Amino acid sequence: MSRSVRLVPALAAVLALTGTACDGGVRGTPGGPGVHDPYFPRAGNGGYDVTHYALTLDYTPAGRRLTGRAVITARATQDLTAFDLDLDGLDVGSVTVEGRDARWNRAGQELTVRPHDDLRDGETFTTTVRYSGTPRTLTDPDGSEEGWLATADGALGLGEPVGSMAWFPGNHHPSDKATYDITVTVPDGLQAVSNGELTGRSSKGGRTAYTWHTAQPMASYVATVAVGRYDIGRGTGPHGLPLLTAVDPEQAKASEDVLARIPEILDWEESNFGPYPFSSAGAVVDRPGDVRYALETQTRPVFPGAPDTGTLVHELAHQWYGDSVTPRSWRDMWLNEGFATYAEWLYQEDHGGRSAQQTFTDLYDGDDDAIWDFPPARPSGAAHISGSPVYERGAMVLQKIRQKTGDDTFHDIIQGWAAAHRHGTADTAQFTAYVERKAPDKDFGGIWRDWLYGDGRPGRP
Repeated sequence: MSRSVRLVPALAAVLALTGTACDGGVRGTPGGPGVHDPYFPRAGNGGYDVTHYALTLDYTPAGRRLTGRAVITARATQDLTAFDLDLDGLDVGSVTVEGRDARWNRAGQELTVRPHDDLRDGETFTTTVRYSGTPRTLTDPDGSEEGWLATADGALGLGEPVGSMAWFPGNHHPSDKATYDITVTVPDGLQAVSNGELTGRSSKGGRTAYTWHTAQPMASYVATVAVGRYDIGRGTGPHGLPLLTAVDPEQAKASEDVLARIPEILDWEESNFGPYPFSSAGAVVDRPGDVRYALETQTRPVFPGAPDTGTLVHELAHQWYGDSVTPRSWRDMWLNEGFATYAEWLYQEDHGGRSAQQTFTDLYDGDDDAIWDFPPARPSGAAHISGSPVYERGAMVLQKIRQKTGDDTFHDIIQGWAAAHRHGTADTAQFTAYVERKAPDKDFGGIWRDWLYGDGRPGRP
């Protein structure tokens, strides 16, 4: 990136732009254009924490035009003369901070904002960005697609790891979570489904607006918008939990039986992982050709066609591990995927299938060498954060902990971990320290050294 707000040079560039600003009395510094994530260093931004996004979107599939207004409420974590938002593509029409026009410029994915008045450390402020255009589909380092995906009858917004910046400006790193209100207006005959609960619906002039509210903090990479023709199903889960599913009509028959198991699976997961962390649940099922992978979008995972039971267990387990307890950086991805994969092993064990130990042994003795390509807690690059070691070997780390502690302490650990960091973020060092505190009489050094951080296949367990 050329000059994406590199402190003083970036500030000079911002001041050269047109707009309304007060130039006197600069006492702060610009916020950083990234949070130095080890795999996505430009993701996120320094100098502030977002507390709430209010997104108002209007989308027309014919022509793929998106018009948006993002009202972003944040708290400054330093004295700020300028700050960045992540936005890939789209045309910015205006930016205001606290209702006053702000100077702004673009450099790659960075939208640099210079407010009329400096922001003080601890100050809460609101930024409004109006934007429009054709949102992009992004290609990840591993070749998968994210961002704004065109579907047969609409679109699907998917964000892992940084795709959400293709459809709204924000602080797009998992370390900064916020609550959301998302209103999406689409042509009559289409639905717009998002995270959380539907709080409003209104029609006017051949278009319908759907408003969704997410009350619990959410990382932007698990925010979603699904536009299309869906069969909407409603029900209840454990303790009267509201359930909402949105299924492409072509997938309705194939999905019916497995989605009916959501209440039972959530009940089983609560018994293993603790209380469900959100105020609703459900799923979005689109056509396999429109999306090619499942994703744990918060409260409402997205599936490419009817999921099998194991995949449904996996994505629902992510509501605890990944969505509620969110990785502090993309290096900590195994805390998402290792846990969700282990949930599949436990479910098989409890429902007449192989035990988790049998699955562990089969993997260890198998000929899939990709499992040993790199340590789960240290992926070899951005293209590998979703590699087999993060999933399978990550789950094997959990089985090694279970072997060491016994079942009762192990279940205390996985439930306690979810409770201790509920609606927050955490990293691998915090997890290993937590395990050691919960079982102070056990030595986990060999597990951390050989299974979590070690290269290659460890010695026979």
